[in-house]
Amino acid sequence: MKVLICDATAQKALDMITEAGIEVVNKPDITAEELLVEIHEYDAMVVRSRTQVRKPVIDAATKLKAIVRGGVGLDNIDVKYAGSKGIQVLNTPTASTSAVAELAIGYIFALARHIPQMTSSMGDGEWAKKSFSGTEIAGKTLGLIGIGRIGQATGQKANALGMTSIAYDPYAKESASIELVASLDNLLSRADYISLHVPFTEETRNILNAEAFAKMKDGVYVINCGRGGTIDEDALFDALKSGKVAGAALDVYTEEPSMGHKLYTLPQVIGSPHIGAGTVEAKVRVGTEVAKNVIHALKG
Repeated sequence: MKVLICDATAQKALDMITEAGIEVVNKPDITAEELLVEIHEYDAMVVRSRTQVRKPVIDAATKLKAIVRGGVGLDNIDVKYAGSKGIQVLNTPTASTSAVAELAIGYIFALARHIPQMTSSMGDGEWAKKSFSGTEIAGKTLGLIGIGRIGQATGQKANALGMTSIAYDPYAKESASIELVASLDNLLSRADYISLHVPFTEETRNILNAEAFAKMKDGVYVINCGRGGTIDEDALFDALKSGKVAGAALDVYTEEPSMGHKLYTLPQVIGSPHIGAGTVEAKVRVGTEVAKNVIHALKG
């Protein structure tokens, strides 16, 4: 039995799979063209967010029994088509919860106190003490769009910091510590900070669009550590330019990799290259769960 590692995966995970008697072929930079040629050799494949597993790959994967996604979202995998071919699709839904929630909270602090902008100013040799008047997050309202594991964790951490968390999620029935609101409009009108924690689907595509921005408070802050494509980036740009949105923090984008994006011509935008789960601890947890999933899928 052979497993193809298509994206960077912790060495501990590779060792666990090897110790279970499964051959590991580690090609974390494999191209889409190479994958189509080689995938027929493998019984399982491991991917993160980079590798796309669509119909052509699945059709070429004549021996494949399992696709294991290191991470939460499955939008880079055609799950339904894989299932029709008898291929299991597994992920690691809990392993990166804390890492992503902590990044979202970190961005709230960074936006409130202009931390990246002040650092840049200091690096330029300035002492612009009067130019960076921040705000406190205690007493502010955090609106969570989506309240799965990561949204729940983000809200709980925000509450502990003195914020009030509310959430809109049509699929959530209850939450012990976070108020669920009946409509997205309710959340948009009340929140001082808005953080997205939804998968990318046709339902959530551009859930924050020009119409949604118009319903928000003036001076709102927007954070997206969830999935790209859930914010209309042109509408966000316009809302930032007008001052409707005071600042935005982005870890995910409609097109990735995203380099030279016009949003980063605006000083009130801060961000990162889709590294929400990129902590040492999360990588170990993700790798361990990946290995367990591969071993279970191939050996039972």
